[in-house]
Amino acid sequence: ERGAAANTLTSYQRDLARERPFLLLRGIADPAAVHESDITEYLASLREGEPEHSPLSASSAARTLVAVRGFHRFLALEGETLTDPAGGVAPPKAAKRLPKAISVGDVERLITAASVGDTPAAFRDRALLEVLYGAGARISEAVTLDVDDIDLEQGSVRLLGKGGKERVVPLGSYARDAVTTYTVRARPSMAIKGRGTPALFLNQRGGRLTRQSAWAVIRAAAGRADLGVAVSPHTLRHSFATHLLDGGADVRVVQELLGHASVTTTQIYTMVTVQRLREVFAEA
Repeated sequence: ERGAAANTLTSYQRDLARERPFLLLRGIADPAAVHESDITEYLASLREGEPEHSPLSASSAARTLVAVRGFHRFLALEGETLTDPAGGVAPPKAAKRLPKAISVGDVERLITAASVGDTPAAFRDRALLEVLYGAGARISEAVTLDVDDIDLEQGSVRLLGKGGKERVVPLGSYARDAVTTYTVRARPSMAIKGRGTPALFLNQRGGRLTRQSAWAVIRAAAGRADLGVAVSPHTLRHSFATHLLDGGADVRVVQELLGHASVTTTQIYTMVTVQRLREVFAEA
């Protein structure tokens, strides 16, 4: 009903499936018999861990509680239960962590390491990383791109973000060049093995590249680049935002580019640009 993305639905389904056996072990089979204390104890069990499950971090437990609270609120609104036992249960507070960003030089090393050789896969991998960094795209947004979503003449890309929200983001010359090279020199030979998918990024069988395969591309490139830090698809997105702010971009502009619903989410990136703030202060 809320139009959540497929990955969100999968996560919520997994979270709710974990609550059911917890309640059954306590003799609770009817949602109407669940009390606030049961939800509180369930939250505690998530943090402490169980024989079948390892302990969850505060952020993971909070996400699980979101699914549980949404489910019990839904039951109450539908009249299946008289009360909402989870509504008053507060999520655990996660420690504030700064986004992990790498330097511009390390981004260049990573992209170079991804495009070793003169193979279709190498051209694809470079284009993928250039789009992830150049557009600040989430990995899910990149792998769901179709060829028509990129306008190479205008230098823009249409991304489908969380909640089905679309945004159009400028695409720099490096990313445009990489995508052009890939679509001309590599994609046709990969597409001929498939069934005519409109997907931009293809696998070796001609089908759409999956999130897991895209992750593997980045891990392999990070290993070859030997950056000395853990690198994920989100590392490129964090670096995109941090480098923009370091260059003097307005936080509201960065919010639009990242597709954040609230500027509060974007503001955490300003914490990693203290040196830039000092420079501006000194100049003023």
